[in-house]
Amino acid sequence: MTPAPSAGSEGTKKKRRRRRPGNRAPQALTVTTPTDGNPPAPKAPTKSSNNTTNKKSPERRPYAKRVDEVSAGGLVIDFSGTRGLLIGRIDHKDASRERLLWSLPKGHIEAGETPEQAAIREVQEETGITSEITKSIGVIDFWFMAGGKRIHKTVHHFIFKEVSGELTPQITEVDEVSWFPLSEIVERLAYPDEKKLIAKSGEISI
Repeated sequence: MTPAPSAGSEGTKKKRRRRRPGNRAPQALTVTTPTDGNPPAPKAPTKSSNNTTNKKSPERRPYAKRVDEVSAGGLVIDFSGTRGLLIGRIDHKDASRERLLWSLPKGHIEAGETPEQAAIREVQEETGITSEITKSIGVIDFWFMAGGKRIHKTVHHFIFKEVSGELTPQITEVDEVSWFPLSEIVERLAYPDEKKLIAKSGEISI
């Protein structure tokens, strides 16, 4: 007996699959070409929380030129061996213009000079006192800004003994010069590097 057209087991049934029409191609992005023949302009990137394209880069600080300076000076001890000589300059941060910043006399080493020669000359020019070097007590260096430049300064320091002269502050450079007991020198000095140098030198004598 011939089975009816609808008869048959599930295992023998063939499932029909839909076929994609042969003439349909995968979808693609459409690019519109301008009528003038030029390639299309790229699209601007979309904004997102992580997009840094539109952030302004930090402005760079102008470059500060490095300048190296070398100076020499130190502490002059008087004839008695009990007092030291310091120079005072007005503290420009003080509104009253009365406070003095005390420091060791020193200045630039000129061309052809040794540190010792420059130290003796600068002491005489800044204080009016002629002196002789008795020993070296060390070198310090530091950085500071001036006139838009980064200054690296190296200073050679010596102990001097008084030879002659009268206290006379250098015009336009020094506001006051004075002798102080050696026991007060470290306390009087305004700058930490000079304080440390004198303190480290131990008992000051000529």
